[in-house]
Amino acid sequence: MSFEIALSGINAVNSQLTGISNNIANSGTYGFKSSRTNFASTYAGAQPTGSQASSTTQSISRGGGVTSTGRPMDVAIEGQGFFITKDSSGNTAYTRVGIFGTDKDGNVIDSLGRRVQGYGPSTAGAAGAAALGAFGDLKVPQGQIAAKASDTVNYVANMSAGWTAPATATFNKNDQTSYNSSMVTTVFDSLGNVHNLTQYFVKSAANAVTVNYVFDGATLPTTTTLTFDTFGKMTSAPGATINCGTPPGAAALSLNFNYAGTTSFAGEPSTAVNSANGYASGLMTGVKIEDNGEISATYSNGQKQPCGTLALASFINENGLVQTNNTSWLESPASGAAVLNRPGTGLAGKIVAGSLEQSNVDMTSELVNLMASQRTYQANTKVISTENQMMQALMQAI
Repeated sequence: MSFEIALSGINAVNSQLTGISNNIANSGTYGFKSSRTNFASTYAGAQPTGSQASSTTQSISRGGGVTSTGRPMDVAIEGQGFFITKDSSGNTAYTRVGIFGTDKDGNVIDSLGRRVQGYGPSTAGAAGAAALGAFGDLKVPQGQIAAKASDTVNYVANMSAGWTAPATATFNKNDQTSYNSSMVTTVFDSLGNVHNLTQYFVKSAANAVTVNYVFDGATLPTTTTLTFDTFGKMTSAPGATINCGTPPGAAALSLNFNYAGTTSFAGEPSTAVNSANGYASGLMTGVKIEDNGEISATYSNGQKQPCGTLALASFINENGLVQTNNTSWLESPASGAAVLNRPGTGLAGKIVAGSLEQSNVDMTSELVNLMASQRTYQANTKVISTENQMMQALMQAI
């Protein structure tokens, strides 16, 4: 019987050594969770027959350290949760390894080529509130972003109260004696072509300034008169709509000017705000994941386009997940169904962009466990050796 008991002990310790070796080997693996072998006694009726490795406990809830990588598509989870992935067969797996990229079709994938799951770009919800898009594969649009025509110009300035009426009464853009000051604003048409719209300011009354507009060298028929009170505050409506005509090959261009905040104080004229919306078309230059889980594409024209938001899965019993490889798990009846949330909401932990979660293996503890296992292994082999010597002595006596 001693042979069988010692042999069962050796087999059990072998299972423990396998687990410890796997932990040590993966001490540098991102997102790896260490495991521990549990032992139990075996019986034949009331008679003990040895021991066995009865189960393995995963340390999923214990997080690893977070290390910065600087890669815009790397993310680490702080707290509970798993990234959700799907393979080519549609099977769902959960992982803590946030090494992401894009494939040739623009799908966001992990380091094993599995498609990362999340919410599509936000859409307008009730009362104008943003709502998450549909859940599914995250995808980054390929190619260029279309141009957007300018339609709004915000202009805030101080029209000097010391201006006097120009010497030349009739405005002429080529005659500097017919206006007091000018300012150029860059705007875009529907094709992304750049145009210059110049405002010419003319002191037209004691507390009034008339704005004349010139688009690409052509004087427009529309003018705007800005009036001010005796304290230099604007009293006229702050807006004006200027039709710029139809640029070649593009759609008609109309600009809404907003002069709110413009003043007429003494001193030199000054410009505080001179900006138009709109932009030219641009090529995608990169993809980045933000700290809130939002994935955005950046373009050569300086624009940023949201492409979706990462989803995190949480489980009531994380230790009930079935491990498929060192860094992936599957849902099981013991784990319960996945609860999906955006990072930092509900049960889901926060994410850290440009970083990865390190292995949670404690090398000191693993080396201590390794030495203890070796001592247990040696003790069992010593039992077998002693039993063998006793059997030899018995045979010789017979």
